[in-house]
Amino acid sequence: MREIFAGLPWWVKWVAVPVIALVVFGGLIATVVGFVIGLLFKALVFVALVGGLIYVVRKFTGSASSRSDW
Repeated sequence: MREIFAGLPWWVKWVAVPVIALVVFGGLIATVVGFVIGLLFKALVFVALVGGLIYVVRKFTGSASSRSDW
């Protein structure tokens, strides 16, 4: 493989080959990146919902315990 690239100009190695790779595998790369971003977003929503649930439960539990103290 190195022998093939040895005789080629620099722009073929550093511009043309990566562009061809992006064209060929661009859909796959976009799918993987989209999946990872979607997964991170869902994890963030999950953490926010669980945090909100814990906040609401503690608020109502705290107010219920203060009422029972009377």
